[in-house]
Amino acid sequence: MSQLSNPPPPPARNGTWVLQGIVAAAFFAAGSAKLAGADYMVELFNDIGVGQWFRYVTGTVEVAGALALVAPGLIWLGGLGLGTTMIFAVLTHVYVLHTSPVPAIVLGSLDALIVYLRRDEIASFVRILAKFL
Repeated sequence: MSQLSNPPPPPARNGTWVLQGIVAAAFFAAGSAKLAGADYMVELFNDIGVGQWFRYVTGTVEVAGALALVAPGLIWLGGLGLGTTMIFAVLTHVYVLHTSPVPAIVLGSLDALIVYLRRDEIASFVRILAKFL
């Protein structure tokens, strides 16, 4: 009798995909508003004070991350990138804008849940990367 020492991870449940779709839609909408130059986004980035170029960078990261969240094989990358973005969004709301960080915390927490649920993919990537280093 043979035993598998490392059985494959269970497939993701439909709920994970639904969560990824919802979070991806939220990031896609926010990133698109930034890239389209929505008045409130232009004003927000004026208040941040680093220039409008940063609005384009942030919008690009959000749209790319949203697309990655629904692309098998890239979910982990989108989740980590968007999570990093949300950490800086919370810090910006608290220390620069002096506004409520709650929306960023909620979206960041949902993104962190996706990363947690997809942790096996991250571990697999790290193992593959370690072979090349």
